[in-house]
Amino acid sequence: MSEKIDFESLSPKEPVVLHEDKKKKLKIWQKVLIVFVVMFVLGTSGLATLLYGPNDRFRNWLITTAMTTMSHQYLATMFYDDETIQKVLEENSVVESGEDVDTDAIQFIDYSSSFVTYTNKYEKEILTKDKGNDTYKLINIEGKGLRGYLVAIYKPEKVKIAASATMGTSGQMLTTMAKNNNALVAMNASGFIDPNYMSNGGKPHGAVIKDGKLISNEIRASVGGGIIGFTKENKLVLGSGWSGQTALQKGVRDAVDFGPFLIVNGKPSFIRGNGGWGSAPRSAIAQRKDGIVLFLVMDGRDYAHGIDGADMVDLTEILMNYGAYNAANLDGGTSSGLVIDNKLVNKPVNGNGQQSTRAIPDAWIVAK
Repeated sequence: MSEKIDFESLSPKEPVVLHEDKKKKLKIWQKVLIVFVVMFVLGTSGLATLLYGPNDRFRNWLITTAMTTMSHQYLATMFYDDETIQKVLEENSVVESGEDVDTDAIQFIDYSSSFVTYTNKYEKEILTKDKGNDTYKLINIEGKGLRGYLVAIYKPEKVKIAASATMGTSGQMLTTMAKNNNALVAMNASGFIDPNYMSNGGKPHGAVIKDGKLISNEIRASVGGGIIGFTKENKLVLGSGWSGQTALQKGVRDAVDFGPFLIVNGKPSFIRGNGGWGSAPRSAIAQRKDGIVLFLVMDGRDYAHGIDGADMVDLTEILMNYGAYNAANLDGGTSSGLVIDNKLVNKPVNGNGQQSTRAIPDAWIVAK
């Protein structure tokens, strides 16, 4: 005969009571869970609003910024189809004037022999030279979300192209080219052919002319613009549709091929939206009517300090402020660099968030 089990004796005599500290911990975890769920819901809906909402500013910024990088286009393609991306790129673009540069408008002025009246603060910055340096002056550019470096070069005859010693095979760092060419100032120039985003910077896009000789002539980049070069009279010319041979026939001594052209004959290009290039580190070259040459390098991707980068509108406005008469965009992103006296002046950040530039095929320099 089986033993009878007293189930009543097995049940607790009084209800289980949680200690106060355990109840507090439970409530805390409940609150944390609720907050997490709310944040997830809000975050998801907020991201969806940014990506697909009626305000297209974020969408335009994301697509144009991602699609002009070498290795991060997936940031756009993972959210948008090809039709949407193409539509955004068309709505954000640079429409060049198509005018030929009027080189006769460039009249070199020696301000040291005349009394100068400054029309604005930008003119004063440009025309007030540093003591003991009549070749160039470095000007810091600051603005909301912007940090950059403008070099005014008073002797345009010293502006030349420096090439990688192994062009065609591999590029070199900007600091190396500056040192090898005994340069006072150096700034990146050409873009380069980059199959599968694995290039070493050896093959520049388009024509490269150095000292009146065509030293490279590869396929052009699809960036608008064209020949960006200096004539034997030290005047900046922008040749849309020019081949390297055409540039040589027109007396160009040093040049690269890139774009878009930002300013021609004192008139800015028509820029739709942000210009189609998004915000990133940028470089540009320009010349004023008085012959002074401008190198401009803008930092970007320094999100810790709120420095996103510059777009085509920013570049054009800065250069117009400082009196640029003709100007063109150069390669940007991780290529953007400015070296003065063999030291890197700007604060580059590559696509992986590291403080670094990359090997490039050539550079604009100010020779000693």
